[in-house]
Formats: sequence, C-alpha cells, structure tokens
Amino acid sequence: MGSLQLEPAQSRPDLLAAPVAKALAVWPPEAPVDVDQVLVAPIDPGLADTAAFCEAYGVGLDVSANCVVVAGKRDGLTKYAACIVLATTRADVNGVVRRHLDVRKCSFAPMDEAVALTGMEYGGITPIGLPADWPILVDARVAATPHVIIGSGVRHSKIAVAGFWATGCGSGRGCSASCSRTTCLKIGSGAPARATTRARWRDWSAGSDGTTWCRCRERRALRR
Repeated sequence: MGSLQLEPAQSRPDLLAAPVAKALAVWPPEAPVDVDQVLVAPIDPGLADTAAFCEAYGVGLDVSANCVVVAGKRDGLTKYAACIVLATTRADVNGVVRRHLDVRKCSFAPMDEAVALTGMEYGGITPIGLPADWPILVDARVAATPHVIIGSGVRHSKIAVAGFWATGCGSGRGCSASCSRTTCLKIGSGAPARATTRARWRDWSAGSDGTTWCRCRERRALRR
C-alpha cells in the first residue's frame, strides 16, 4: 500500500507497542484474518499523524483508519471505549457512541489518560491489544474496506490488515471475548475524521433509517 515496506508484524516486535505484540502472540486461529496477514511497516515518527502520513507515503485517506479513545460518565462511573473510523469520516461520539455506552455525555479521552490506559503512544493507538474490558466500535465503512492502515501502538510504524478483521476476532483474546466486546455500527459521518471505532462482525442489517450495524449473537435496533 503506497510506498510502505510491509512485512509480517510478528517478525518485527521492535515496530510494535508491547500490548500489540502480546495480542499478536495469542492471536486466535479462528480469527477471520491469519496473524501472518497482519503486516507492519516502519515510518518516520514525525509523520505519524494521518494527513502527514498519507501524503508522505502515498496512502489514501479512504484506506487509513483512525482509532480514538472515548470516555463517558454516568452515576460517577467512567466508561471507556475505542472507536475506529476511516480518515474520510468522523465518529458520532455524542450520538451513536454515547447511546451505545449508555452515558450522559461522551467525549475524546484526554491524551494522558489514553496513553496511560492503553500502554501505547499518542498518535499510534490501535485496536489491537486494547484493555480487555473496553467496548470496541467499528464504523461499517472500515469493515467494508478490503485493506486498511491502522496504528501499531507506536509512532514509528503502521499496521496494514484486511478491513473486515476489525469485525472479527482481532483482539487477540479469543473469539468469545471479542464477540462480547465488539460492535459494528454506522457511527461515521461524512465530515473529515476526528475519531475512530472498532467492532465485532457476524451478520449485517440495514435499517430503514440508513443505519448499518451488526452484533454477534444479538440484534437490536440502533438509531443515529
């Protein structure tokens, strides 16, 4: 993809954050993408931010997926989640995401919190290797993209993987864990991306209002 020099991620732990390398080491065999199809490439850490990266390495914004950490509060309890959206869209944080988390207000988590909780570098946070109790919301456009570029947990590399990986067992914690924490929604708007999502894939449904979603072993109405 573009001018990236890709190779199997497992062979380059020096290009991965520790939680990412750990997740790849226990990648489930039933995942929709084999672990050797998760690729990594070194990049200039000064070009890790989406716009600069895409321009420098010839990667389209429509195949670059951002992963952002969001936080919401209800009754004094803070809930965290990860959102994955393409760089051509932005996550509807205070709409679909807030309702999914069942919180009164939802916003992007502060940088220091996101870094401390994930064990990853800001600007390199990726859905692979996130805390096990975080919901992962993936925009339907990501799952429909044949191959996407995501973070590696560090700023000096990027991961390339099939888009539908995000809707499968890619958490590296086994199928049952991934099923319970991942949801695929139409959470992206047509505006330039500010956020990202992550989700679980089984079957697809398009509602009469245009909302696209899927959830493993459970179907439920979800409005934008």
